[in-house]
Amino acid sequence: MPKVSVIIPTYNRLSMLKEAIQSVLNQDFEDFELIVVDDGYTDGTKEEINKYGGRVKLIHYPDNRGVSFARNRGILQSKGKYIAFLDSDDLWLKGKLRIQVSFLDENPHYPICYTDEIWIRRGKRVNPMKKHAKYSGWIFEKCLPLCIISPSSAMMRKSLFSKVGMFDEALSVCEDYDFWLRVSSRFPIFFIPEKLIIKRGGHKDQLSQREWGNDRYRVIALEKILQEPYLSEEERKMVLKEMEKKCRILSMGFLKRGKILEGNYYKEIMRRYGVEI
Repeated sequence: MPKVSVIIPTYNRLSMLKEAIQSVLNQDFEDFELIVVDDGYTDGTKEEINKYGGRVKLIHYPDNRGVSFARNRGILQSKGKYIAFLDSDDLWLKGKLRIQVSFLDENPHYPICYTDEIWIRRGKRVNPMKKHAKYSGWIFEKCLPLCIISPSSAMMRKSLFSKVGMFDEALSVCEDYDFWLRVSSRFPIFFIPEKLIIKRGGHKDQLSQREWGNDRYRVIALEKILQEPYLSEEERKMVLKEMEKKCRILSMGFLKRGKILEGNYYKEIMRRYGVEI
């Protein structure tokens, strides 16, 4: 059995996918399986993967059903003790697998760790904004405003999914935000302050840019986490505070554009919790 299962979900990103795969094969840790989950390709991905022989396993689905579906199918077919994701537009730097495996081996009380990252936007290196700062430990509160953990930077014990569930396939974006809320509300998360991945953004098919108003999906995730019985009263207050902020902004934006029904919808969400916005 491999120590790590590396899962790359992809959809019609052949040129970037080849670079992502190579960044995995170039690692200085070799006890892994590499699974590419192709979610309805039309760009020759299968033919390209076949060139790697047995080094890369391809799982192909004929219809595009989203990144959560692809990640979940990879998890279900994985054999490793640890799971590491790599988005097909990102890259790993050498040492990532070795460093994270070593940490999880030596720290059994942590179910997950993630690393720092280099940001490339439209081919140029940029500095992340302050709101994207990384944290370690019990970081639930830090995960509420937006997603601060890149899936490509994380490695987790496979057993974690039996405790918090898998990715929500009903969310077309912010599925990672939803997942990290469930994880961080129950477990500590360790941050490794080494830049071990390259996040490439700004391209036209970047998932987070396909949808407008990502806070619409974050509100769904926040309302979901409110239903969890293990949240403390203090954590519930933090969630409601963040929901109120997001719902107010969404409602004002819709009403400003004359979309009364949509604007009132976000007011009604908060009324369910006794809050007027």
